[in-house]
Amino acid sequence: MSTNKISPWKAILAYAVWWALLIVLETYALQTTFHFSWIVALTDALNINLLIATAGYIMFNSLRYYQPSLKNAFYLVIWSIVLAILCVALHRYLMANYFFKDNIDYVTYLTNSHAIRGLITWLMIALIGVLSWMWFYLQDQQAREKHEEDAVKMAREAELATLRQQLQPHFLFNSLNSISALAGSRPEEARKMIQQLSDFLRGTIKRDDQQLVTLTEELHHLQLYLDIEKVRFGHRLQTEIERSDATGILLLPSLLLQPLVENAIKFGLYDTTGEITIRIITKTENNHLVITVENPFDPETSQSKPGTGFGLNSVQRRLYLLYARNDLLSTVLNGNIFITEVKIPQLA
Repeated sequence: MSTNKISPWKAILAYAVWWALLIVLETYALQTTFHFSWIVALTDALNINLLIATAGYIMFNSLRYYQPSLKNAFYLVIWSIVLAILCVALHRYLMANYFFKDNIDYVTYLTNSHAIRGLITWLMIALIGVLSWMWFYLQDQQAREKHEEDAVKMAREAELATLRQQLQPHFLFNSLNSISALAGSRPEEARKMIQQLSDFLRGTIKRDDQQLVTLTEELHHLQLYLDIEKVRFGHRLQTEIERSDATGILLLPSLLLQPLVENAIKFGLYDTTGEITIRIITKTENNHLVITVENPFDPETSQSKPGTGFGLNSVQRRLYLLYARNDLLSTVLNGNIFITEVKIPQLA
């Protein structure tokens, strides 16, 4: 939505220039057509145009506080007629009784042109009224659209915050259960895991207000998560991260990779007893940062658990809220490898 606004001083200047131009043209027309002196012509043009300009200003300000609908547009017509009658009557009174009451030719011209001058005056005031109505109508529309956009933006940001917060309890509960289990048999590892969990949560809190972060920052935070998971699963969980230096500065939504990797761990590790390797591959493609997460998957042993699909659904929803696209997350099963791919547009 365009929010460009004309400066009030520029509008006033343009209004003044418009009436100055009309005064010059009307003065010239009266001199050349009716052969009045330039003093008579200029006084007549100044008087009537200043009256019309004042009426137009009154019309403009009245519409600032009351804008009739299309059904009540006749109010504009009535108001413009009243102002036109007042302008013409005052103009005739001043010119015929104060300025040029002894100029018979001018008074005769004033009397004979009364009707046509009234019509032209009404048309000009009506035009100002219509333009003023359109001006304030568009201003109201812009204000209404901005209010709606702000409301949508606030709702979107609230939903994004909710989605990020909902990811933490799943991981936190699992970590606390693991710490509880390790406390009796392996207290050193339990203490280590507590410290790692503290570092991870501290980093998460610091990033709550960050919408986008670099891939390097995201992978550093992901490593804190993986260190905790490796304490839980030991040698059974192996990870490989492949990335080029060029992708390190590319941007992505903060805390986006954790739910993808958590999903890979759930499907690849929960119902197996052997060692698995989760691969994370990053590359650039068509001005997108492409992130692929691969994990082994055996449909005969891997059982879906309540809430298992929440991570991918939340990622897809976040991507839609941020980029208004539903094609940025895809999954495919290639043999016994489950592949999740995310594309992050790199905005200029």
